[in-house]
Amino acid sequence: MHTAALHLAPILGAEKSKVPFYVAGGVLVGWALVVSLGVGLRRTDFPGTATLERAVIAVTAVLVLAAASTAVITSGSAAKAGSEAGSKQPAAAAGGSTSAPTTSTPASSPTTASTPAPQPKATTGAPAAPGSPAPASATTSLTLLANPEGLLSYNAKQLSAKSGTVTIDFKNNAPLEHDVTVAQGSTVLGKTPTFRGGSRMLTLKLKPGTYVFYCSVPGHRQAGMEGTLNVS
Repeated sequence: MHTAALHLAPILGAEKSKVPFYVAGGVLVGWALVVSLGVGLRRTDFPGTATLERAVIAVTAVLVLAAASTAVITSGSAAKAGSEAGSKQPAAAAGGSTSAPTTSTPASSPTTASTPAPQPKATTGAPAAPGSPAPASATTSLTLLANPEGLLSYNAKQLSAKSGTVTIDFKNNAPLEHDVTVAQGSTVLGKTPTFRGGSRMLTLKLKPGTYVFYCSVPGHRQAGMEGTLNVS
């Protein structure tokens, strides 16, 4: 009995609402076995008397009624329990399912100090734009005259120019032939042709410095046809 109770305990616990039906049905089956097998086979004249017959019929009717009643009650309780379970399930679905907890990974703290942005270097003046052409060299135009009366002299002893291209427009309206020669030290840098009447031009590329100009006709420089050209 103890072993049977252990095996029946889970079933009875799972279906508590059907216990009354099982009890009433068991009693009815037991009563039927007692009446038919236990007494009816042994006593051919059972129930014997009218009173006992009515008692047997009454007990049987009561047990049948009890079994039927408990069957109806327990079936209704099971249906109600099923409907409640069905109503709870959509309610849970409508209310929102319980999601698995998520663990957020905390942001890792910086292990090294941030490198400060490099500061722009100070500059003096506005740098030239990349690819811009170099400034053009200066161009200086000078005019030099020979003494028209035939004296061995120029109209100027000092000339000034900017470094770069220097052009000397030499005019000779004197009765003698003259030229203009430009030199630095003992190095002759250029000269005009020796001529009389008209003008000639001498163009040179000169760096800053001091130069000398003179007439290269023999004896004319010695007589005073010379001067200084300052280039800055």
